[in-house]
Amino acid sequence: MQRSFKDYFIISLKGLAMGAADVVPGVSGGTIAFISGIYEELITSLNNINFNLIKTLKSDGLKATWHQLNGNFLAALFTGIGISVLSLAKGIEWLLHHHPILLWAFFFGLVLASIIFIGKQITKWKISTISFLILGASIAFYITQLPSLSANQSTWFLFIAGALAICAMILPGISGAFILVLLGAYQPILSAVNNKDIKTIAIVGCGAIIGLLSFSKLLKWLFKNYHNLTLAALTGFILGSLNKIWPWKKILSYRINSKGEQIPFLEQSISPFSFDGDNKLFFALLLMIIGFFTIIILEKLGNKKT
Repeated sequence: MQRSFKDYFIISLKGLAMGAADVVPGVSGGTIAFISGIYEELITSLNNINFNLIKTLKSDGLKATWHQLNGNFLAALFTGIGISVLSLAKGIEWLLHHHPILLWAFFFGLVLASIIFIGKQITKWKISTISFLILGASIAFYITQLPSLSANQSTWFLFIAGALAICAMILPGISGAFILVLLGAYQPILSAVNNKDIKTIAIVGCGAIIGLLSFSKLLKWLFKNYHNLTLAALTGFILGSLNKIWPWKKILSYRINSKGEQIPFLEQSISPFSFDGDNKLFFALLLMIIGFFTIIILEKLGNKKT
């Protein structure tokens, strides 16, 4: 496909939007790719990364390999994603420290609407579909009840977190940042990006590359062979995970991290009226509504594009 510099610039802008979506727990980079009309090309390009590229490199050279990879497209897209992630991370971290209730309220609205977005893609409801939805919700809710893992910064944990989170880029409706929130790795990785912690960024990046290459093939196979069951499990998983991002929490116990800082260990979701402090109820509800309708509007735009 012949493209001009302007075309690749627009692809980079779409990458900026995808990166912004992946920084925010609740919006999926895959959703942005779907809405902006590059979803199929992204999946196809990722699946082109295989051993055949090495054969092409040996027989036909670098130019043919780059063309087979659709390298210009991927380079333009991931440049935009990288710029977006690096520029937005500091602002998100500041909001987490200074206005956590308002930020999580906005995220809650985003995720709630994402459940509707994914659920609507299920074409046929059967006992098996409902069972997978309930199973996904049960597993996710159980995970949210576990103690926080935010102090875990071991190499393997960060590697696996990066591998799992990157899957969101190719899943419309699932946010990579939301997966990191569930794992308790969102804030540590956000801090690593802001502090230019090259070691942590490299570990997460390696996990992301491995995850992207392997899960793109797995997800393509799952959607092709078990479309409704896969969507049902994802819908249930997000539904059960809402407990994790409920804005109003009661901290039951703390733990000390490696820097000597006191951080929450066990938390319990509570009513905003039982919250000990300024619950910021009006603004929190307003931001929930804004978050909810952000996804609804994006879906409408996507339908128009289709």
